[in-house]
Amino acid sequence: MSDSWKLTLPCSRAKAEAVSADHPALAHIEPPPVFVASEIDEELDHWQIDAYFEGRPARIAIRAIGRLLGLRDGQLPKPRLVENADWLTLSQAGLDPVRAGRFYVHIHNNEPDERPSVVNFCIDAGRAFGTGHHATTAGCLTALDRLGALGKRFYNIADIGTGTGLLAFAALHLWPRAHAIASDIDPVSIAVTAENAAVNGVSLGNGLGQLGLVIADGTAHPAICGNAPYDLVIANILAGPLIALAPALAQITAPGGRLILAGLLSSQRQILAGAYRRVGFQLIDSGGDGEWPVLQFRQRQRFGWRRPIRARGGAGQPTGDFGSL
Repeated sequence: MSDSWKLTLPCSRAKAEAVSADHPALAHIEPPPVFVASEIDEELDHWQIDAYFEGRPARIAIRAIGRLLGLRDGQLPKPRLVENADWLTLSQAGLDPVRAGRFYVHIHNNEPDERPSVVNFCIDAGRAFGTGHHATTAGCLTALDRLGALGKRFYNIADIGTGTGLLAFAALHLWPRAHAIASDIDPVSIAVTAENAAVNGVSLGNGLGQLGLVIADGTAHPAICGNAPYDLVIANILAGPLIALAPALAQITAPGGRLILAGLLSSQRQILAGAYRRVGFQLIDSGGDGEWPVLQFRQRQRFGWRRPIRARGGAGQPTGDFGSL
């Protein structure tokens, strides 16, 4: 139990449903706030968001949340101190299970889906990015599920900016004989991924069907580059780091390999697709929920001499900019 601060903001139901600690616009807030949505008046569509912070929130954090809810600076309330907040309880409040293709993502308070066709993952809200509740993560799960349903096979998989490890877990379920590696710039995310792997029965290691974990800025790690090229690369980060990483991801993706990108807004789709087209990728599919597209690329076949891949490719992004959404 510890003291916390609470910020209460008015909004509509649509805005309340769109806000979560996984939202990329809030990735800089550390530790992330916990959001609890409440309906005030159904007929008038009056809702409110209570944002709980571990410590008094900075003005920049309050403004970021206000912008997501469509509030101007002059409409932002002041936070107030709340004594003895139970953070574990708050962090689980209001999180419904998420369905994406065959995958069912829930917190430990929810019962798993026992149907044999459903793949359950227990991912609690907490210290890392990527519980499955944001549209980008759900969209990536759907894209992976579709590839599995189409009978695609992958044998060497990389999840760059893994967050909680969820997307890497899903990929290993679909292709259990693959080698897989997951990275994140944030050491906390890698620790959380290891914890989640134990909860979900994912074996860690460097063998077939196992998941290797590394702390890395982008692809800048000997283990990532040493195991390249990959026939499937996943990166659910943010548009800025994704654009910066385009040459590095091109270096580690095999000719004909697939690349799944998410974390961008629909307004950023064209510039990001152009950045990847310039380094040899072809856009072959676009999914997601409209506002948060999930782009799938294929690496074009290369001909002639190619320099060997080396351990470089960091995007120089601060901690918090990487991690599955």
